[in-house]
Amino acid sequence: MKCPFCGSLENKVIDSRLSKDGAVIRRRRDCDECGRRFTTYERIEEILPMVIKKDGRRELFDRAKVLAGLQRACEKRPVSVDELEKIVDKLEQGFQESSDREIPTSIIGEKIMKELHELDEVAYVRFASVYRQFKDINQFMDELKEILGEKKAIKSQLFVKAQPK
Repeated sequence: MKCPFCGSLENKVIDSRLSKDGAVIRRRRDCDECGRRFTTYERIEEILPMVIKKDGRRELFDRAKVLAGLQRACEKRPVSVDELEKIVDKLEQGFQESSDREIPTSIIGEKIMKELHELDEVAYVRFASVYRQFKDINQFMDELKEILGEKKAIKSQLFVKAQPK
């Protein structure tokens, strides 16, 4: 590791510590040349795919953008930041495990909507209305009817199971 003070490559590690979550190692180093100490951080290099935008541009996957979109959808809803972080973690892990090196925004959006649908229906509709760019109230109502239809189907299944034979 290059010393930030004198540029020497000769130094030794005098202390190493794991971060709380175990994802980062903090190392204190002592430069053999100038004698000064400095800190380095070691973390796993995460290889995330490129995102293909609707207009064909490509950019790096940005966790902060996904989290910001989720936070906007869940504004004033009883959803914790931890739950949103878990969704983003799940998405990132899936993308890292995938062999795909490029992912269209449409796939990312659909995965986010699936997670929101299970987490909070109001947040789901908010996200869907922006993501799917509803042109009028009819498209919005169709989405709501689909959610209500799913709820009715689940309730009827529970009612059938609860009936004595």
